[in-house]
Amino acid sequence: MTEPTPTTDPATLERAIDPWLQHMAWRRDFARWRERRINQEQYQDERLAMLATVAGPLEGLRLLDLGAGMGGFAVAAALRGAQVRACEYNPAYCRISELRAARHGLRLSVANAAGEALPFPDASFDALTAWDVLEHVQDPRAVLREIHRVLRPGGHALITAINRRAWVDPHYHIRGINWLPRPLAETIIAVRGRSKAGAAFRDMQRLSAMHYFHYGELVRLCAVLGFTVRDLREEQLQAGQFVSRRASRRAIRAGLRAVGLEGLAYRAQRRWYVGMFELALTRVTP
Repeated sequence: MTEPTPTTDPATLERAIDPWLQHMAWRRDFARWRERRINQEQYQDERLAMLATVAGPLEGLRLLDLGAGMGGFAVAAALRGAQVRACEYNPAYCRISELRAARHGLRLSVANAAGEALPFPDASFDALTAWDVLEHVQDPRAVLREIHRVLRPGGHALITAINRRAWVDPHYHIRGINWLPRPLAETIIAVRGRSKAGAAFRDMQRLSAMHYFHYGELVRLCAVLGFTVRDLREEQLQAGQFVSRRASRRAIRAGLRAVGLEGLAYRAQRRWYVGMFELALTRVTP
């Protein structure tokens, strides 16, 4: 089989992406972060493996990548053989996703739409991903209803959601601001020069406008809307596959495991500290 012929040169993609990165120029690792954004499809192995664990082989999988952003995951999944549709609210990101796909000789179908009103028929997809999306929408409940509608019965959705008690905020990288009143937190963000007010995003980016969740609150909401919920990190922990990156944390986990407290410690961390939840939802109602 011949390889697809690229139809986008790297410079064109970089020029399209760069204006959407400047609001994060304060990052100490900006150069590395920028490279990962430009070559986003090359850094999706962990999430692809997560999807395969939940939904099975990717070859032929009818997949909707909701809130596809710059298309990194959608393109990576398509390169693995999934039948991918992408949906993104930001028109510029839709164009970037198309350029990224063209870099690999792919034609990616990208719908410019909001998650509250998906332009797809009922039960259209075997699986759906919504990475880093739920906090930015207008109405999370409406988006979850739409996810339920477009999934086939028994279909799976992989979503992330931000912890309302996150000690280090995943968007602004400031410790403790989620434990402060929102007006004070917004002031600190502005003083630190990390506000996104000047960026041309169409979705909700200010801390006070984003939707963060308590874990139990989110699980109950998903259950009411017709999903069963699995915490993928907790499952990895139970299977002995959750490995901390830092040696000190690996040592602490080993000690907790030895006395039978690793699971309890994880659940406490999930409640009071962790930045993001990674959940698998399965549609269980008609």
